[in-house]
Amino acid sequence: MRDSRRNRLLLSVVLIVALGLVAIDYTNGASPVIRTARNVAGSVFGGAERAVSGVIAPVARLFGSSQGSSPGRTTALERQVASLRAELSAASLDKSQYRQLSQVLRVARAGSYRVVAGTVIGFGQGYQQTVTVDAGSAQGVRPQQTVLTGGGLVGQVISVTAHTCTVLLADDPGSTVGIRMAPSGEIGWVTGQGPAGTGRGLLKLSVLNPAVPLRPGQQLVTAASVNDRPFVPGVPVGVVVTVLSQAGSLTGQALVRPDANFSALDVVGIVVGPPRHNPKYKVLPVAVHTGH
Repeated sequence: MRDSRRNRLLLSVVLIVALGLVAIDYTNGASPVIRTARNVAGSVFGGAERAVSGVIAPVARLFGSSQGSSPGRTTALERQVASLRAELSAASLDKSQYRQLSQVLRVARAGSYRVVAGTVIGFGQGYQQTVTVDAGSAQGVRPQQTVLTGGGLVGQVISVTAHTCTVLLADDPGSTVGIRMAPSGEIGWVTGQGPAGTGRGLLKLSVLNPAVPLRPGQQLVTAASVNDRPFVPGVPVGVVVTVLSQAGSLTGQALVRPDANFSALDVVGIVVGPPRHNPKYKVLPVAVHTGH
């Protein structure tokens, strides 16, 4: 073509304007077409929505600044985007995940924990027993926060990115969790044993008072850490299955079956807001926390 340079320039301008309009539409969520497309994409591709967000966000910020967006408007848009992401996540849940999410929310209500729900998207391949969850600093997640399932304690957050976090599982050999026994309130701690430890899949309990009688069936909950970091109080930990104490031991010892199934983690809750008051044993079955 005789004027190919001019045509290329016009095409570039059109593409830039189109990309800008898409970016603005993506930010304010006004277009039902875009919203429908994102809902479909979210249910099919799941985590790919965040990748799209990462590509478009810089352009959206550019056009947003040219429109003179106020801090209040920016905050409102961020809340809207967070809500849309929640809708996408909910749309992609299957029946099993929905049931798990309901159980997580039940535990959160019972313990008065404010939680951010996430799904496990990876298991650690190194020496530590860890999982990766698709919730991060953008959702309020910070290091040293408690992670739980509908069954009980999973572990603690040890590192965070914008949209993911790494969780150290309670069965890792380097994990130590302060506990209270229900309903006596006796204190102690459980340590992980890893996949190759004595009593594979079990936690090892040490009770501070060696005179405390230990027996199978006793239940444990987390004791409060200083400033509730890394563990908030009252989260179910597990049940005593084998007593190990020997005469002359400085501490009572036993093996504990964890309430959480570490090998089949899917939907988890990250406690981003601790309870105002210690729930003690309210998250456990009624027969336990009433002392019957």
